[in-house]
Amino acid sequence: MTNASKSDIKTIVLLDSHAILHRGYHALPEFATSSGQPTGALYGLSIMLVGLIEKFKPDYIFAAYDLPEKTFRHKVYDNYKAGRKKLDKALIDQLAEAPNLFDAFNIPVYKMPGFEADDMIGTICEKLKSQKNIHIIIASGDMDTLQLVDGDKVRVYTLKKGLKDTIVYNEKAVVERFGFSPVQIPDYKGLRGDPSDNIIGIAGIGEKTATVLIQKFGTIQKMYESLDKDGEKKFKEAGITDRIFGLIKENRDEALFSKELATITLDAPVEVELPEKEISDTINIEKVEEYFKKLEFRSLGQKVKMAITKIKLHDAGINYEEAEKTLEKNKKEGNGEGDKKKGTEAKIKKAKKPKTDKSADMTLFEGEIEALKEAEDANEVRSEPFKKAAIGMWLLDSNTYYPSDTEVLDYAKAETAEQAEKNIEDRIKINNLLHVYENIELPLIPIIDEMEKRGVLIDIAYLEKLSKNYHKQLQDLEKNIFRLAKKEFNVASPKQLGEVLFDDLGLNVKGLKKTAGGARSTKESELEKLREEHEIIPMILEHRELSKLLGTYIDTIPGKVDKNHRLHTHFVQAGTTTGRMASINPNLQNIPVKTERGKAIRNAFIPGKGMALIGIDYSQFELRIAAFLSGDEKLIEIFKRGDDVHAAVASEVFQVPLKEVTSDMRRKAKVINFGILYGMGVNALKQNLGGSRDEAKQFYDAYFNRFTTLASYLEDVKAKTAVQGYTETFFKRKRFFPGIKSALPFIRASAERMAINAPIQGTQADLVKIAMKKVDNLFNEMKLRGKAELLLQVHDELVYEINEKEIEKLLPKIKEAMEDVMDEKDRLGVPIVVNIMRGENWGSMAKVL
Repeated sequence: MTNASKSDIKTIVLLDSHAILHRGYHALPEFATSSGQPTGALYGLSIMLVGLIEKFKPDYIFAAYDLPEKTFRHKVYDNYKAGRKKLDKALIDQLAEAPNLFDAFNIPVYKMPGFEADDMIGTICEKLKSQKNIHIIIASGDMDTLQLVDGDKVRVYTLKKGLKDTIVYNEKAVVERFGFSPVQIPDYKGLRGDPSDNIIGIAGIGEKTATVLIQKFGTIQKMYESLDKDGEKKFKEAGITDRIFGLIKENRDEALFSKELATITLDAPVEVELPEKEISDTINIEKVEEYFKKLEFRSLGQKVKMAITKIKLHDAGINYEEAEKTLEKNKKEGNGEGDKKKGTEAKIKKAKKPKTDKSADMTLFEGEIEALKEAEDANEVRSEPFKKAAIGMWLLDSNTYYPSDTEVLDYAKAETAEQAEKNIEDRIKINNLLHVYENIELPLIPIIDEMEKRGVLIDIAYLEKLSKNYHKQLQDLEKNIFRLAKKEFNVASPKQLGEVLFDDLGLNVKGLKKTAGGARSTKESELEKLREEHEIIPMILEHRELSKLLGTYIDTIPGKVDKNHRLHTHFVQAGTTTGRMASINPNLQNIPVKTERGKAIRNAFIPGKGMALIGIDYSQFELRIAAFLSGDEKLIEIFKRGDDVHAAVASEVFQVPLKEVTSDMRRKAKVINFGILYGMGVNALKQNLGGSRDEAKQFYDAYFNRFTTLASYLEDVKAKTAVQGYTETFFKRKRFFPGIKSALPFIRASAERMAINAPIQGTQADLVKIAMKKVDNLFNEMKLRGKAELLLQVHDELVYEINEKEIEKLLPKIKEAMEDVMDEKDRLGVPIVVNIMRGENWGSMAKVL
């Protein structure tokens, strides 16, 4: 193993916390704790902070912070930042809370009346960058701080899009992007202006002209010196028109004043000194974890712990990735603890030791390395007590889905998994959740283990062929897109795409939204509004679909199969708030099936030799559950008669005989049926139905006027949830909605919409899990282990691999077991129906029973 010694260079991260908080707030506007406290901005700041620690392993972190008072810029220019909207209360509250986050990390905060965060950062940079052993990373949510970049010594780490798409700018990168150096950015803003800060610049000069002028003259001052000396001469040489020259001549004061406003101060009256201890020694992990628990950032505490441990390893001259491999190898080669350590020490003696006082034997850090390896292993096998405790914790609080072992121990106030299991089971009994725990969830543990272990066979050759086909289609699409755009560009870049659509092609329709940064949005929902405006739009949407299918599934799955070409996805039993299971690495529950291209991926999932692939799903399950949970007589009678439920509802809503229901009437009834169950209001109904709002309201009212008991039931669910804070399934599984009492209308409305459907979707999840156990029992009774196995669970659908010789006698028994998943009396006589399908692969299933 090669030990990576830490150099004498000290890395300092400066946080432009105000800008990051703003970006986080707009990127994650509906993040909130279970009690309704908004946390989107704080979460954005937190993940940026954790990401910085992981990426740069800094020695020190400082935070710069804006104060609400006006700055010196406001004093000289009343309209500075005047165009900005008034801050939402939710953001104001989070800005006030942010210092507590920094306190949890023991991060010094710099703020001063009359100055902005940028001025604090500029001054700190100026005072520290002259030291040879200092490198500075400025972390910001906007581009203003790019003017502080200095070679590789002062760099800016900023967000390109959202919170995960980041970029690091050194001086070379700034020049490549803008065409001039960082120190010239204030000159650029002096000419072009900056709408976000209401800096006017010279009206009529845009990005291209401003860039040309800076490249020609260097600074605004030099530009006007040339104007005074040589008049138009050098401007003509640069291709500047008479009109633009006139604007430059007439707006000298505006340009110089705008540059002054855009220039970050480097001499704010602030004292700067490095703390005595580095961040790896000053961060109190327990304090950070406690703070993140309060904000319900469940996974971040563990990530901070991992990041700080890696810094300590790095400081000791140990590269974690290499150390982990060495220890793993020693485990396999050694015969015990003593042998393992001897092997490790021998490796270290052979390795070149780092020239630093902090160098250490890897054996001293074995515990930390092992813990990190365990935490980073996505397919970690949990002990039985931990599995049970995690499921119990999730049942007690549905918002703690997929909890880590550490979170389970903390929640249970326990030191061991066994103690956590006992403590949580005691609370399960008190909260009347024993039936769900013992009869629905626990019996599923071994079934899921076996499902993961078996995996599903993948036709690799088919995926390779599909990949070539789709990549060819992608290339053809790009050619056509470039032809229509009359230039080549990065179709995947929102910025470049926006320039093509809105600037070059001049596309626009009423209601187009903008991003948080003010750019015109190119999200799929916004492009759909432009679909009829230009033939390039459908091609771009196709391009996105193909890119996603290739990147997420087609080109990825072959690298995840075992030597037998079987794919072992990880099913998370406590993986959602709804009670449903989740699937990760890869997520097979999200393979698109609404388009032919998406459906084609399922063709790669095939049975083994001598086996058949069988798919079984429940027919119109949610509507049947809604019928018996609500007790709506009309809906129950439709199912008892065996009518087509969508046609029958259309008959009721449109007041026509069943035989006169048209396909369009049925389509609209289907939209209403599923929309109502998910809390869809009139406006959402209008969007999904098409047509006018009045027409949507007529359908909405007609539906509830005919199915009055269902209407009352849904309102009762909403009202009851508002009082008790949770919903219940038929089997008493609870889903908690503290946000339903939030003072923020958008959080409260969102909670109400989800609460309406929660008992229905949760009961559905319970019944599917009960069915999985019933079928598993059937296989055991018939001694079919190895001849009939569950491969996949995708919401209402179960996919089995069954020996072809057992098909004829087994399928009717499976159908009977799954349709008898609930007592007829409890479901008020509503029949439960499953469809059984068979095919050469998962994508070509045809009904056989």
